Amino acid sequence: MIHVKAYAAQSAASPIAPFGLDRRDPGPHDVQIEILYCGVCHSDLHQARNDWGRSIYPMVPGHEIVGRVKATGAQVKNLKVGDLAGVGCMVDSCRHCAPCLAGLEQYCLEGPTWTYNAHERGSEQITFGGYSEAIVADERFVVKIPATLDLKAVAPLLCAGITTYSPLRHWKVGPGQKVGVIGLGGLGHMGVKFAKAFGAHVVMITTSPEKGKDAIRLGADEVLVSKDLDAMAKAAGSFDFLLNTIPVGHDVNPYLQLLKLDGAMVLVGALTPVDPVVGGNLIHGRRSLAGSGIGGMPETQEMIDFCAEHGIVSDVEMIRIQDINKAYERLLKNDVRYRFVIDMASLKDAG
Repeated sequence: MIHVKAYAAQSAASPIAPFGLDRRDPGPHDVQIEILYCGVCHSDLHQARNDWGRSIYPMVPGHEIVGRVKATGAQVKNLKVGDLAGVGCMVDSCRHCAPCLAGLEQYCLEGPTWTYNAHERGSEQITFGGYSEAIVADERFVVKIPATLDLKAVAPLLCAGITTYSPLRHWKVGPGQKVGVIGLGGLGHMGVKFAKAFGAHVVMITTSPEKGKDAIRLGADEVLVSKDLDAMAKAAGSFDFLLNTIPVGHDVNPYLQLLKLDGAMVLVGALTPVDPVVGGNLIHGRRSLAGSGIGGMPETQEMIDFCAEHGIVSDVEMIRIQDINKAYERLLKNDVRYRFVIDMASLKDAG
């Protein structure tokens, strides 16, 4: 066993605090990674506070993990000691259902094994995430990180990046299309960058004109303020695709009216119920309302390689692990542009 320092929540009401845990020794197909950086996802906060009602304690959050390979099992083929590597939202799956065989492990019919707040397959052992010194994972669920990328800004790509990349790729977003990204946050800012890199005409759709200015900096071609009813009416029927990153339930109908014939809006943020959908907004124009999760492992590696080719990373604010509870307070206020990343070197100073 490998004993490592970490930070954990002991209950829904407790702060994230120092914690010790044991990682397994690397098996034949395992990679041991020294964690250098870990992104802070809004879902970390939801899980730590049991907002979704399925939290397991003690909980070590963190599923945007970047580090350096320290050891490999005898049968590991694609990674070696010293390589830069990443672990995202999942660390295992059944590996034999149709989605898994297609490289879509995120849709495993038996359910993927999440990087934290889950149990290892066939075991009562809790999975612990990236707010820690090291992690051991099967090579299949580890991606190789090119050294040309800014490592600290790569970490959020393992969740926010792949969550936006996957639907844009699946719905074949590209040149000649008008694409709207709804909401400018951790997901939305990556959606803008990817849609632009794919060659689309990108419109940031936001309630905040101030955020619209930042969207232009990130690559958006124009801004549509959703509270401006005249502007929304003028834009009706003009979008090929909408990436909806709003993280809470909301009224999707005004956005559906923006779609062209056969246009699609894909939800990537709202896990809770959305307001009732007016059937006519789908029927008139043969529009689609769909959802998308993260990507599978082949697509996640493809996304990382695409980012290296195009120089795409997340906009991040660095924090020390000792400041994680303050970061959570700021997350509640949407006070980050656009992703917190923990410098895990600070864990050496933890109690």
